[in-house]
Amino acid sequence: YSEEDVARLIQAAAALPSAKGLRGQTFATLFALLAVTGLRINEALDLDRVDVDLAAGMLVIHHTKFRKPRLVPVHATTQDALRTYGEARDRILPRLTTPAYFVSERGTRISEWMARYTFAKLSQHLGLRARAKSHGRGPRLQDLRHRFAAQTLIAWYRAGVDVERELPKLSTY
Repeated sequence: YSEEDVARLIQAAAALPSAKGLRGQTFATLFALLAVTGLRINEALDLDRVDVDLAAGMLVIHHTKFRKPRLVPVHATTQDALRTYGEARDRILPRLTTPAYFVSERGTRISEWMARYTFAKLSQHLGLRARAKSHGRGPRLQDLRHRFAAQTLIAWYRAGVDVERELPKLSTY
């Protein structure tokens, strides 16, 4: 994805129709978080509110691929976006019973299936994915993770960083 593709995807997500006004904010924030952190979709969806430490600028990822919890630092702009989403979520759904950070308008945790489906439909709408009866074939949600890794490597090469030495950091992150 180009920077423009990611921006268009986030804008389209923000414009999703919604009875309470939360759906667009949820998916725009979720997709943006995936793009700037390289998290796996299930890692982002498994975040509970206590796992998002905005004061420290840190996410606590408990459910990882290799079952090793890790801390993921986030940029100040990402902290601001997560804070804005959290405030909107809490204002719209003041009596949440789920600890989940990302929730549906019914107050339940967003499922991986719903995130993938929403991403696919938005990608079709934007012309990033071919139209089909179902959600078709084309860019996948996990491609945001691959994009993050590739962008990081390119930035390191351009900065003259010893990429071989830094690679374990990217792998851990």
